[in-house]
Amino acid sequence: MIQFLLNQELRSEHALDPNLTVLNYLREHVGKSGTKEGCASGDCGACTVVVGELHTDDQGAEQIRYRSLNSCLTFVSSLHGKQLISVEDLKHQGQLHSVQQAMVECHGSQCGFCTPGFVMSLFALQKNSDAPDSQKAHEALAGNLCRCTGYRPILAAAEQACCNKPQDQFDSRQAETIARLKAIAPTQTGELNSGDKRCLVPLTVADLADLYDAYPQARLLAGGTDLALEVTQFHRTLPVMIYVGNIEEMKRIEDFDDRLEIGAATALSDCYAALNAEYPDFGELLHRFASLQIRNQGTLGGNIGNASPIGDSPPLLIALGAQIVLCKGETRRTLALEDYFIDYRVTARQDSEFIEKIIVPKGHALFRAYKVSKRLDDDISAVCAAFNLKINNGVISEARVAFGGMAATPKRAKSCEAALVGATWNSATVEKACAALAEDFTPLSDFRASKEYRLLSAQNLLRKYFIELQTPHIETRVTAYV
Repeated sequence: MIQFLLNQELRSEHALDPNLTVLNYLREHVGKSGTKEGCASGDCGACTVVVGELHTDDQGAEQIRYRSLNSCLTFVSSLHGKQLISVEDLKHQGQLHSVQQAMVECHGSQCGFCTPGFVMSLFALQKNSDAPDSQKAHEALAGNLCRCTGYRPILAAAEQACCNKPQDQFDSRQAETIARLKAIAPTQTGELNSGDKRCLVPLTVADLADLYDAYPQARLLAGGTDLALEVTQFHRTLPVMIYVGNIEEMKRIEDFDDRLEIGAATALSDCYAALNAEYPDFGELLHRFASLQIRNQGTLGGNIGNASPIGDSPPLLIALGAQIVLCKGETRRTLALEDYFIDYRVTARQDSEFIEKIIVPKGHALFRAYKVSKRLDDDISAVCAAFNLKINNGVISEARVAFGGMAATPKRAKSCEAALVGATWNSATVEKACAALAEDFTPLSDFRASKEYRLLSAQNLLRKYFIELQTPHIETRVTAYV
């Protein structure tokens, strides 16, 4: 059984189909049809809901952390121990919520189909903001697409909603909601079981290892932003899943003198502060990683584990020399991330083995990363490049250069690196290294970019890296896009 709060209503579910998304649960099981399906792939934001969960702040105080999610990509099992808030829950005692009122007064709703998703993103923004902030508003709304091109009034509504925000029913009930969430906090493995399909929800790494050993055919579910597409887009059935999002050990970020250790189930939005503090380019790339809804849900381990050749984080991690810790039963092994990827969607992971954490070395001052995509926000890379050099007295002593979108896997450019190491750091060396990239990669053409464009972009990004290191005042940080 799993338990969660549907606004303030306790829901206990056991026999639900584990393949059921929160979107369809709301619309078909509890009659809340305000949440809309636009794309069923996490691109449009029409299905946005907000999930509240217990969180301890830096001062040790218990709070509720509110996060926007795409309900079309969220399986119901991930709600275990949390609070689900949909657009119907905002109106209170006959009065519109302040974010809804702002949308009305600023004329932010046109055809109205996307409006519930915008309202929920604004609600999450208001809960997480102390004052109007244009950059945060754009970030919060980047994953919501208005088909009527009504962004200006919606941004005005964001400013109004976050300015002198009034107390709402969620604020007044916060102590009560915290108590109720603590009362339903999971204490043992939860389960959804419809007879022919099941999803198990362990609480510890040891329990996960035991369950995965018992069900090696199970699919591991973290954020689900990739896995859920098999259900919503390809109409497949997932007979057995194991949800790892309630394992606190796998959601920790530990900061050591020489490294960061990031649990594989850590949401990308939670990774931002630590990675940005050490590597601002990594932080900038995370800002362009899909939408805030996706980053609130997708995990660093999931972005590695699905072995996509266009995943944004692996090239950066490979260039930094990151490692992963793989766990199987009571056995652990540490593997260089670059050795994890074997071929297209093929990895070195053994049966019943899972990524427990990612180890990111610190102290690489010349690390830079760039992403080329068709639009700035909420888009997949055509090419993602990461460069990490050590230069002593004008001579390159070490080079790690990695790309995504250029091969069947995220991959180091070994010929390029060989052309760099031992050479003087100048434009002539860079041109030789650019030519060597043609030996490293024979990219494919697809709807994102032609093979010629990809190769030229990769070469130009190396040239851009050289120019930025020579003249750091013009540094633009991961802003390349078509």
